[in-house]
Amino acid sequence: MSKSRRRRQKLPAEAVPVSIDRLSHEGRGVGSIDGKIAFVDGALPGEKVTATYTSQRSQYDELKVQDILQASPQRVSPPCAVAAICGGCVMQHFLPSAQLELKQQVLTDQLKHTGGITDYSVLPAIAGDTEHYRRKARLAVRYVHKKGDVLVGFRETANTFITDMHHCSVLVKPVAELVSPLRALILSLDACREIPQIEVAVGETQCVPAEQMNDVLRVALVLRHLVPLGDGDLQRLQQFADLHGIEWYLQSGGPDTVRKFWPDDDNTSLYYYLPQPADSDLPAISMAFQPGDFTQVNAGINRLMIEQTIELLDLQPQDRVLDLFCGLGNFTLAIAQRCQSVTGVEGSEEMVARAAMNAQRNNISNADFYPADLFTEFDHETWAKPVYDKLLLDPPRSGAIEIVSRIRELLPKKIVYVSCNPATLARDAAELQRQGYDLVSAGVMDMFPHTGHVESMALFVLRT
Repeated sequence: MSKSRRRRQKLPAEAVPVSIDRLSHEGRGVGSIDGKIAFVDGALPGEKVTATYTSQRSQYDELKVQDILQASPQRVSPPCAVAAICGGCVMQHFLPSAQLELKQQVLTDQLKHTGGITDYSVLPAIAGDTEHYRRKARLAVRYVHKKGDVLVGFRETANTFITDMHHCSVLVKPVAELVSPLRALILSLDACREIPQIEVAVGETQCVPAEQMNDVLRVALVLRHLVPLGDGDLQRLQQFADLHGIEWYLQSGGPDTVRKFWPDDDNTSLYYYLPQPADSDLPAISMAFQPGDFTQVNAGINRLMIEQTIELLDLQPQDRVLDLFCGLGNFTLAIAQRCQSVTGVEGSEEMVARAAMNAQRNNISNADFYPADLFTEFDHETWAKPVYDKLLLDPPRSGAIEIVSRIRELLPKKIVYVSCNPATLARDAAELQRQGYDLVSAGVMDMFPHTGHVESMALFVLRT
């Protein structure tokens, strides 16, 4: 081995005592060891712990909890047996209400320090079930020769190993209960060494109230395989599907190679539903999607998120609304039911086609959809010509600085910004202020309980 190649870092073997002062934005305990900052996975503020090193850097060290010497009153027993190891959700030891407070603090800090904004009202946090909420996931798969076994699940915290798990407390129950059966199934396949991933997508069979959604779930699994599957393996997959009431899709290459395998029918769409409030005479909306499409992982929070968006936009019959990064029409169709017209714009032509089909399926004729790269110039785009009354932004983690820096060309009176990254929301909020918009209210949504992921929503109003 070349001498210039970095050698594996040798870490102290002994556990060390650490007093935890606060939490980082990612939910790690923060203390100090001999004056050097220490980030401790699994520790909470006010605790005294012993911890072992996982990494040492020039400015800080990283450790993980070994023993709790003095526990925080906010510490709870995790519902999952592998919570201390699995990277799928790293805050199960933290009281759920305290998790929400942390996420709100993260948003507040970002708006203050990055955006320079402090004067706004805080929206009540949107929260729901903290267990068995997750409908979308990518589960890693690996045959382990030394164990003569197959692992199926999320990767461990801070490394690439797959967690040795048999159940999951955040996946919806029908999928959580499949982890052990899937391990046995993959182990029985001739191609067990060539299966790297199973993608999970869950829909609904009918529109029901939120408290009944878990009773009407429809599970689809996409099996990624690196070699062609033989007849024996295909038969085993078919038997598994029939026994557990799931649907199989096969993926031999990139996303465009996904094909439905079983049941052998043409019904390749999954659905989720958006019911209307009890005092509304509007019809419920059915949203069709493919297993590989982007949909929100938490269906209960998604419903509440759409309701709050509509409330903040204060939609009127004469309003013309622009929905940027519209996806398959998750917000667009609900907005269309309450205004004169809505225009949805999305970068993926495939998703735009899906959104238009969803509008047609729901007999919504006042929604138009356009494909466009929203990170480049849009001067000559047809959708950018009209003046809109209100705007919905739901960008990716990178935010929407390209749009907000030119927002006066669109000049909506109100903007609702849905964000999956408080740092880019804060950056964009500062730019919107420079463009003449005031931040009126902002708050968090617990889309991913037990994780450091912060989903938020903000309302901006054009200054008069």
